[in-house]
Amino acid sequence: MTIGQAVLGFAVVAGLLTIIPGIDTALVLRSAISRGRGYAFAAAAGINTGCLVWGVAAAVGASALQAASEVAYRILTLAGAAYMVWLGIHLLRVSLRPRDAAPVRSVDPQRASVWHGFATGLWTNLLNPKIGIFYLATIPQFVPDGVSPLLMGVLLAAVHNVMGMAWFTVIILATGFAALWLARDAVAKVTDRITGTVLVAFGAKLALDSR
Repeated sequence: MTIGQAVLGFAVVAGLLTIIPGIDTALVLRSAISRGRGYAFAAAAGINTGCLVWGVAAAVGASALQAASEVAYRILTLAGAAYMVWLGIHLLRVSLRPRDAAPVRSVDPQRASVWHGFATGLWTNLLNPKIGIFYLATIPQFVPDGVSPLLMGVLLAAVHNVMGMAWFTVIILATGFAALWLARDAVAKVTDRITGTVLVAFGAKLALDSR
C-alpha cells in the first residue's frame, strides 16, 4: 500500500463518517440557523481543531506503541479493524430504527460571538473520546510499510479536517435545504447503511490483510 492509496482509503471511510448526521453536524447546522454564518464557521473551525488534536494525540500514541512493541502494535491494528467492523454493524442496526429530528433551540444573542462559537466546537470534540478512539483505530490501518505512524497520522488527521470543513461549508451555505434534507429519516437510514457496509468491508479486509 502506497501513501496515496492509504490516504484515498482513509478518505473514503472518514468522508462517509463525516456526512452522517451527528453531534458535529447538528452543532454547525443549529449555529448557522440560530446564530448566523460567522458563528457557524467559527464552531466548525473549533470542531476541526479538536479533531486535529485528537488525531495528533492518537498518532503519537500509535508511533510510541510501534517503537515499544511490534506485537502490541499488531494487536492494536487488529483491534482497530474489529472496531471498524463493530461500528459498521452498529450503523446498520441503527438504520433499521426510526429517527426523530432534533429541534433547533433558541439562543442568547449576547453569547453569539465568534470566539464563543469556536470554543463550543472545540470543547464539543475534545470532550468526545470517540474521536480519539476513531483515530487510534484507523491510523494503524492506513500506515504503509516504512512510513512513520506519527507522520501518517498527522497527514490523515489533516485530510479529515479538510473534508470536514468542506462538508460544514456546504451545510452552512445551504442551511435551509440542509436542515430539511438531514432531518429526513430516509436520508439518515441510507447514509448509515452505506457507511456501515463500507466499514464492515474495510474492517474485514484489513483484518485479513494483517494476518
